[in-house]
Amino acid sequence: MNSILVTGATGFVGQRLVKAMSGEIRVISRMQHPCYKTVICDLQHDSIPDDALYGVDTVFHLAGIAHDLRNADTFKDSYQKINVDATIRLAKLAIKFGVKKFIFVSSVKAGGSPLSGQCDNEEAQKKVIGVYGQTKRDAELRLLELSRSSNMDVSIIRPSLVYGPGVKGNLQLMLSGIRQGWFPPLPNVNNKRSMIHVDDLVYAILFIAKDSRANGEVFIATDGTPYSSREIYNAMCSTLGKPIPGWSVPKILFNLVGLLSAGIRDKINKLLGDECYTSAKLEALGFEAKKTIKQMHETDF
Repeated sequence: MNSILVTGATGFVGQRLVKAMSGEIRVISRMQHPCYKTVICDLQHDSIPDDALYGVDTVFHLAGIAHDLRNADTFKDSYQKINVDATIRLAKLAIKFGVKKFIFVSSVKAGGSPLSGQCDNEEAQKKVIGVYGQTKRDAELRLLELSRSSNMDVSIIRPSLVYGPGVKGNLQLMLSGIRQGWFPPLPNVNNKRSMIHVDDLVYAILFIAKDSRANGEVFIATDGTPYSSREIYNAMCSTLGKPIPGWSVPKILFNLVGLLSAGIRDKINKLLGDECYTSAKLEALGFEAKKTIKQMHETDF
């Protein structure tokens, strides 16, 4: 890779990705990046400048609106504009300027939610619930169509739940709660949740960018080991140097609390439900994650 364009370079994954790269790097951002040549552009509102892709060999497209940050339905138009429309505009401009590879960081949500006790692969296309997953899926389909009608290679990676330094959202909330002593010991309900460390995800992104077999393909990225919510809880306790409680809050108590509202019930389902995927397709190319949740150090959060 010689000349590289990255969107989302200031995000959780993007920051780690650009640091792992070599070559001439430029980024698309709403503000000047302190380290890299920057194309100033708000992907939701601005047209992408024609010269943004001039001389670029490879595009890594990470920018998008993430899920679970707010009421997605209220911002449906924004999800469409950024996750789909901006993605396709960027891809078409990339084709126009002869970009060789376009790597799109999507989400496992694009394939729908796995059934209880099941670990889905890339072929499982269940009904996608929510505007986030739907817009990611729409972007995937349109990118693959563009790939088939052009000379630009397109590869798509669907990360499972990503953790690592600087992570936000529910994982950080859980870790903070354990650190402060208010997060309850979770029951062992033998659920299955897939995860991947941000550094392994960066490795996976760069891995498929270098492998010609990845052209026109979708890959799920996990660390290869599903975890129960209790195992994640125990790993966080160990990471923080806190004793692992020998007791847990009974599942029936969570069920009762869930009766208070649909919103609370949804949060409990996310906490104790299944969200399992397999990255066997990516591993078949030679990818192997180097970190697991059970090997965490405090610097991993």
